[in-house]
This record gives sequence, structure tokens and C-alpha cells, in this order.
Amino acid sequence: MHKEPADPQLACIYCRMSEDREGGGLGIDRQREDCEELAQQLGLKVIRVYTDNDLSAYSGKPRPDYQLMLDDLRRGIYGTVIAWHTDRLHRRPTELEEYIDVCEPRQIQTRTVKAGSLDLATATGRMIARQLGVQARYEVERMIERQRRAREQKVQRGEWSGGPRPYGWEEDGVTPVTEEIAVIREAAEAILAGASARAVAADLNLRKLPTSTGARWDGGSLVRMLKRPRNAGILQHRGEEAGPSKWDAALDEATWRSLRAVLDDPSRIPSSSNVRKYLGSGIYRCGVCGEGLTSFSKGKDHPPQYKCRKNGCVQRDLARLDKWVQAALIKRLQQPDAADLLAAREEPVDVRGAQAELLQARATLDALAQAFGAGDLDMQEWRVARAAARARKEKAEAVLSAAVQVNPVAGLVGAEDVWAGWTALDLSRQRAILDWMVTVRVLRAKVGRQPGGKYWDPDAVVFEWK
Repeated sequence: MHKEPADPQLACIYCRMSEDREGGGLGIDRQREDCEELAQQLGLKVIRVYTDNDLSAYSGKPRPDYQLMLDDLRRGIYGTVIAWHTDRLHRRPTELEEYIDVCEPRQIQTRTVKAGSLDLATATGRMIARQLGVQARYEVERMIERQRRAREQKVQRGEWSGGPRPYGWEEDGVTPVTEEIAVIREAAEAILAGASARAVAADLNLRKLPTSTGARWDGGSLVRMLKRPRNAGILQHRGEEAGPSKWDAALDEATWRSLRAVLDDPSRIPSSSNVRKYLGSGIYRCGVCGEGLTSFSKGKDHPPQYKCRKNGCVQRDLARLDKWVQAALIKRLQQPDAADLLAAREEPVDVRGAQAELLQARATLDALAQAFGAGDLDMQEWRVARAAARARKEKAEAVLSAAVQVNPVAGLVGAEDVWAGWTALDLSRQRAILDWMVTVRVLRAKVGRQPGGKYWDPDAVVFEWK
């Protein structure tokens, strides 16, 4: 449908940067200044400047200001679009065709600082625009190929392929930052001992130890940092482990894989509705049916209670039960034989054997990939052989994932003041110690005043020390 031509003297400017490496939109400012100078030379009146900073036209991700500009062009607000280059407007043919469909009916002109003008109202002008678009797309694809090949070569040499500064290392990704490496090791040990990621993050913030970008930690950012293969000196490429790195590891592989197993455990991931607030929630057991106890409250005027989660078999005052259990724990930790609590309960893991098996499986997978690429194996042979090698690799990784366990009571056994050490721990560490040391079974309590004049029935709490 024919539309009234827009006023060519009324112009808008569009600026875009794919990656703002300097920060602050300096590249956008330079584009805008050049476009404003061109508008002045052409005698055009600039009504508005549209900017999309740090957004690629090639990626296909939405560009808010670009879409807003198209909507305004459809309404006939401007008769001329000014850009630094045509590739600032679009690098995908589908975007170019949409732009043509908007500009052609209203005879909207396109003026650029570096590529001249485009008359999209004529077949010749549209052909030139399409050729420029094809050229721009070719240049981007060639650049992507070069970057991908460069990353692959770095991975093959065990080098870092670049990106934001990783926590624990300098900008080069190789030189360690001693203080941050210590934090990685400390956080790993705390979580292996039962601490929650939220508690560790809160402690780091309290000590004013920021992330690599200077931000505050939260549970999610800490978990993502600790799960990185680079912490164990393992390269990662396209989401997969790609062999040993040239930088020194912050954690040995067995510790890192054990840490990954703990962090990947679905039972550790809390939602806003099930974050544990009390010592015994889910740990204390009902002495009647064996189910866990959960906390509940009838209202602010009633003290919180523990009760059997499934059948409601038992119900006890929450604060008094926690106090009773803590007293029993401290008494046990003060016994002369408390050092026995540090003895390992699990069978020792052959860490070196598992690591050797893992290296062999990786080497086999690499050799199979080379043989397949050279045509020495067909697809079926490669799949069968790869499946066996991957099974060996996954089995070795599983062994290493259970190799390192930090005893949660290590910091309390032999302490000069066990109670002070206990109260200094966050709730997640206290719960880990409780779960590790004892099974607490809560029976139905006797009703009324007990011998000694108290209403608390001590015989209704049974401790089964592990």
C-alpha cells in the first residue's frame, strides 16, 4: 500500500556496539559524534538518537532501541536514518529485508558516515544494500572462524582461551592471586565439612572479600565459581573438560570432584520455602514411625514446635529440644575419647589409581577421535569404542567424587572451649556435625510433672551415637 513520503529533513541516528570493551559506551559516543557531524553537513535536523550498547546485530538477540526506531519509522516520524556504517544497522539478511520493507514505502533515506548513502526506493539501491549485507555477514563469519580456531589451538596447548578475569588468577588467567586461591581452598573445605554456600558467601562479605569483579558474593555466584574445572587445573572447552592446563591448580582433582559432587547434590539446593532455620529440622527422627521431624508454629503467641512430618506421632517444644541436644553434643565432644571421632569411617579410596584410569580413558578418547577423523574407524566402530572409554572415564570420576570428605567435627575436637567453638559455627555447620555424630530419636513424652519437678521428659529423647 502506498504511503505518504516522510520528511527527508527530519532524521534519526542509530548507534550500536557489539562489545563494549572499554565500558561507559565510549564507542557509542564516537559513532554519535561522527553521525551528528554528517547530519550538520547535509543540513538535516536530528530528532532522536537510538543506541544499543554491547549488543550484536549478528547474534539475533533483540535490540530494544533498534526495534523502537523501526516502529517510529513506520509512523513516518523520520525521513532519514543516519548510521556510522550499514553494518551498525544489520548484519543478518532477514533484518535487512525488514528494514527495506519499512523504508521503501515512505522513501526513507539511509545515510552513513563510512558507506555513503542507500536509496532503498530503487532496485539498484536495494541491490547495493543487500550486497553490503552479504559482505558484512561474510566478514563476521570469517572472524568467528578465526576466533574459534585460535581458541581450539590454545586449548590444545593447555592455555587459557581468554575471557573475564577468573577468580583466583590475574587477567592473564595463569598467574595466581594468592589471597583468592586461599579463599577457594577455604570455601571448598567449609562446604565439604557441611557448610552451606549461603553461609560461606555471607562470611566472605562480612570479611569484605569481593568477587573478581568487585561485587558481593551470594550462594549462586560462589557455587558457580567453585564448580569451575579450572580450579583443578582442567581446561574447559565448549562446556566439556578438555585436558590439563598450564596454570597451577587451586585444588587437587580429587578434592574438586568431591566438592562438585556435594554442590550438585539436589538435596542441598534450597528454595526460599525450605531453607533450614532450626538445628534439628529433617535430622531428628520420630521414635514411633522413623520419619523426620519438621518445625511448625501455631502463631506468634505460641513457641515453635517439632512434630513428626508424616503422621504427627510426636510433638516437642523446639527450643527446649534443641538445647537438650546441643548439651548432649558438647558433653560428648568433651569426653576423653573424643579424638576417636576423627577416625575415618569409610574405606580408603585409591585416588592415584582412579586418576591413572581417568588419564588413560581420556587418552583413549582422544586417540579414537583422531582415528575416526583419519578414516581408520567407521561411525559404528567409533561409537562402540567411545562408549567403553567413556564408561571407564565416568567410573573413575565417580571414584574421585567420593575421595575427599572433611570431618565436620575436626575444629571442635580438642578445642579449649568446645561450647564457644560450637556457638561460633553457622547453622549449616552445626547441622552437619549433628547429622554426622548422632541419630536423635524423639519418643512420646510423659504427660505432667516429671521426677525432680520439671515437665521435660529426658527419657523421651534417645541418642544413638555413630
